[in-house]
Amino acid sequence: MTLRFPEDPLYQLLRDEKVEEFNQRRAGQTSVDFHDCDFRGLDLKGLNAEGIDFSGSYFRAADLRGIDFSNSKLHGVSIAAAQISGCLFPVNIDATEIFMSVEKGMRMRAR
Repeated sequence: MTLRFPEDPLYQLLRDEKVEEFNQRRAGQTSVDFHDCDFRGLDLKGLNAEGIDFSGSYFRAADLRGIDFSNSKLHGVSIAAAQISGCLFPVNIDATEIFMSVEKGMRMRAR
């Protein structure tokens, strides 16, 4: 699978770790499409992930602490070695999937 690096200004803000500005600029948007995107090693603490489609994206070694992903699409996401303390994941992703993704790099499967 080939990861995407879209020219989307919102994506560029996250690549630059400008999370607060991202949250302000996307306010009012009900959905954002970041499927198959690369977020490796980024500090994304404080991200408003409401309604974002992250399907197939890669978050290796990213700092995701405290993010509420409960209303995000995470099917096929890899969070290998990511910091996930305090994260809230969608109910359709089993805790075993999350554990295996962090520890072994497996892509999470949604039920």
